[in-house]
Amino acid sequence: MRISVSSDMDEPVARLLVEELRARGHDVHAYGALSPGADARWAVCSERAAREVAEGRADQAVVCCWTGTGASIAANKVPGVRAALCTDGYTADGARRWNDANVLALSLRLTSGPLLREILDAWFAGGPGQDAEDRDNVTHVERLDAGRRAAR
Repeated sequence: MRISVSSDMDEPVARLLVEELRARGHDVHAYGALSPGADARWAVCSERAAREVAEGRADQAVVCCWTGTGASIAANKVPGVRAALCTDGYTADGARRWNDANVLALSLRLTSGPLLREILDAWFAGGPGQDAEDRDNVTHVERLDAGRRAAR
């Protein structure tokens, strides 16, 4: 799977994220502080990673900033992206199952190595659920995106 990763800071957990994804067999494309010379502002690098997903050049993305909030906000501004800020495995599983999230947002401040692995385990083990209400909600969000694109 091709995964775009962004971080606004070159923190140990961000480097561990890239290592862990590669160890799991993923093709990783890095943005921000993880790519020497690239623009590391959280809004810019998160958008770039998310845009890879929206445009079909990446299957998923992981965006990181100090709290994870800014990265998730920036990613969610890209039509077609459903970014979820996850602080544990349960939230990551729910984001994939109930929200069909395609971008994982992480906090560089709160995420330890063991917690990162727990979140990634749950994220990759999960997938979109088939519950009709969940699918209807995702479809509604997709219509919101379509309306936003049409308004431009």
